[in-house]
Amino acid sequence: MRSIAIFGGTFDPVHWGHLILAETALHQVPLEYVIWVPSLNPPHKQATSFEHRVEMLQLAIEDNPSFTISLVEMNRSGTSYAIDTLLELSTFYPNTHWYWILGLDAFLTLPRWYRGRELVQMCDLLVAPRLVGGENIAQSELICKQVQQLQKQSYTISWQLLHIPLVGLSSTIIRQMCGDRQSIRYLVPESVRLYITAQNLYFDKSK
Repeated sequence: MRSIAIFGGTFDPVHWGHLILAETALHQVPLEYVIWVPSLNPPHKQATSFEHRVEMLQLAIEDNPSFTISLVEMNRSGTSYAIDTLLELSTFYPNTHWYWILGLDAFLTLPRWYRGRELVQMCDLLVAPRLVGGENIAQSELICKQVQQLQKQSYTISWQLLHIPLVGLSSTIIRQMCGDRQSIRYLVPESVRLYITAQNLYFDKSK
């Protein structure tokens, strides 16, 4: 049976933090593939066009044969849910042990996920730690408390904490730096930086 992880997100833009996370998951489990799933219309936020985000993602992962992109969200109408993505990808990758890569903040919202109880029975969770106030918080303890609460609600969860360097980097920071005309060299792959510059993405034209 093959082992594959799904890594969903806006990726606006993709940066080294995303790539370090996916690479860590690839070898820690280990996995055969990481499938990147860019969200078409992310809820609660305005995002750069889907086409731009997919192109940047393709540029970022093109040299890694264990990374691939799925455009399953392109064919959806209305709200897209994690369970829909997993069910659809399962039809293309039968006989697979599934993993789902998510950040700690997202993990803590799991009780509010649509059909979340069903989702966690179909895949193992790979939880990425977070950086808070410059300090590495007690990640495992926080997750264990959440798991205990979920188990009381009849959730059956299998999870791992990913052992990654804590990089205080986010797409929001990169967009803000672009808007302020600051250099983002070494924060994103060079091919992505050049694409952002060529397409004039994220720049505040008033500055």
